[in-house]
Amino acid sequence: METYEFVLPSMAMGLGVVIVLFAIFYYVGYRSAKMTSSAEDLYAAGYSIGPVTNGLAMAATWASLATFMGVIALIYALKAPFVYLWIQWALSIPLLTLLYGSYLRRMKAFTPASFIKVRYGNEAAIIIIVWMCLAMVMYALGQMIGLGMAFEVLFGIDYNYALIIVGIATVGFITMGGMYGASYNAAFQMVVMTLAIVLPMGAIMKTMGSSGWWFPPLGYGDLVPGMMAAIPDFFDMRYDYRWYFALIPAFTMGPIALPHLAMRIFTSPSVKSARWSVVWFILFLGLLFSGTYTAGFVGNAFRAETGMQIQPADMTIFALNVYYNPAIVAAFVIGGAVAAGLSTIGGNLMAISGLIGADFLGIIRPKMESKQKMTYGYAALGVGGLAAILLAFNPPAFLVTSILWAFGLLATAVAPSILLGVWWKQSNKAAVIVSSLFCGAIYIVISPHVLGNIVVGSGLVAALGMSGAMVTVPLGYASIIILSLLFNKMGITPVDLETKKMVDRIHGWGSDYDEARYNGTIMPIGVVVISAAIFIWGLQPW
Repeated sequence: METYEFVLPSMAMGLGVVIVLFAIFYYVGYRSAKMTSSAEDLYAAGYSIGPVTNGLAMAATWASLATFMGVIALIYALKAPFVYLWIQWALSIPLLTLLYGSYLRRMKAFTPASFIKVRYGNEAAIIIIVWMCLAMVMYALGQMIGLGMAFEVLFGIDYNYALIIVGIATVGFITMGGMYGASYNAAFQMVVMTLAIVLPMGAIMKTMGSSGWWFPPLGYGDLVPGMMAAIPDFFDMRYDYRWYFALIPAFTMGPIALPHLAMRIFTSPSVKSARWSVVWFILFLGLLFSGTYTAGFVGNAFRAETGMQIQPADMTIFALNVYYNPAIVAAFVIGGAVAAGLSTIGGNLMAISGLIGADFLGIIRPKMESKQKMTYGYAALGVGGLAAILLAFNPPAFLVTSILWAFGLLATAVAPSILLGVWWKQSNKAAVIVSSLFCGAIYIVISPHVLGNIVVGSGLVAALGMSGAMVTVPLGYASIIILSLLFNKMGITPVDLETKKMVDRIHGWGSDYDEARYNGTIMPIGVVVISAAIFIWGLQPW
């Protein structure tokens, strides 16, 4: 089959679009800096971001450069199963909001680690901060590498030079604007991303003769027969049931603990606003993700119609636009891809800033003044970004391949302590510390990235952390529950009355305290039984 390689028809036009976008980002960052006068402004945008803006920012933070590049290639490589993968990811923010985000919003927390500190104490908080920062570094590094590669491929710039240019430019406007800048820039970036996928795909579909060109996210149905002629097994269910179930602990429970997603909830002015933000998030992200699937279908339809295979597959959406649309449209699509990468990095760096500048320094220097917190917060933003740039020059293979794997780590070592801390008063500090360290270490050991001869599962399920999460996530929940019951009975770090009252308060009960509320044993014992069944199932040969 003949190959069709992407070549940007006008490099100057593409660079022009990117320069204009960066100019807008810096302007927003500059205006946002003038609004930032306290730690609440820096880390939570003064708890003032409305639901529509926050919904856009949530969607932008969740999307990434992969939305334009890697995901479309994966739709071809993994075919139907990738649909299930993405559904699990997309469920995370609604579940985050329902399970703990809106409740922690009443605390006016900066990150989930702020809750861990109040709920379990400083030692537990430091452990959770370390896990979260590790995940954020993995995430930011992956995006930085993606931007460097994108500039290298799109504009013919050497990777190292591209990395320096885009890296420094990115860290600059993010550091300048704080959470206000991150929020408004992310909202704008989401609009750019969506328009850059949906509108050009409509023009392409019209040229290809599709009757649903006027709404690409749902109108590509008449292209499916042609696409199926090229890939007749596209919709085949090629994995067993456990493969699909394993997505829940690995890719739904993990992102629930991502601090940069939770921070979007915390910027809302009220619990009601936070919940409405999720409604808008689902709408905006659904539109964007549907557009991405459209690009995948159209790419396959293009192959069926022309007999040409787009190479490399990561360039599918760019190649389609160069083939069918004017050069300015292709340049705008490139701008959308850059915006996607920048929005995710912004969220990652703000999370690192909050975890270090507010949570960690709040533990070791609790009497620090607000201005000092802001200074350290800005420093953490800049240092985190520079660290990602430096690592991206010669990236460790483990970090490059484990962004998704990190979700399983968070689901194992972080999510159980948060969710049980919100919903069960008996969740014990010592139990959380032991479980987080032990189960997190087990997850790392049984992954293929550390000790190759000690692995649960094989191939894709192991590399993505799916098979490991099937073992360690249920172990994480069960161990906290069992150890909490044991430690509380033995008098080891028992949960005090004030902590129990705090659990009632975050659920909206105010001063109306009830000892029996969120304090039973039936629910946790049921969780242990279910966790044991999943744990045993996960240990079976894959």
